[in-house]
Amino acid sequence: MANILIVDDSPSQLMGMKRIVEALGHTVFTAEDGAAGVAAAKKHVPDLVLMDVVMPNLNGFQATRQISKEPTTAHIPVILVTTKDQDTDKLWGMRQGAKAYITKPFNEEQLAEAIKEQLG
Repeated sequence: MANILIVDDSPSQLMGMKRIVEALGHTVFTAEDGAAGVAAAKKHVPDLVLMDVVMPNLNGFQATRQISKEPTTAHIPVILVTTKDQDTDKLWGMRQGAKAYITKPFNEEQLAEAIKEQLG
């Protein structure tokens, strides 16, 4: 299956998404802020990134932009998973390079479907 990086500063959100992703049969790497997420994406070169937006050090929009612009990671699809639910947030996230946008709270089916869609 796939290697998936989950970037979220909330331990409970991180563990919840990790449980869902592992139940789908994927391997999970985690990072607790945007800067660590960018570093982990460069180190592990995952097949997919699940990225929170509101985080310390580097927010998810900034981290997504860095991942999508870096030649070694530009091919990695990023799904933003966030509480920011305004249309302008979604538009901005997609402009930063995200391939999908899920708002919290989400259900397992939403996340699983988005993952399957991005992994093909």
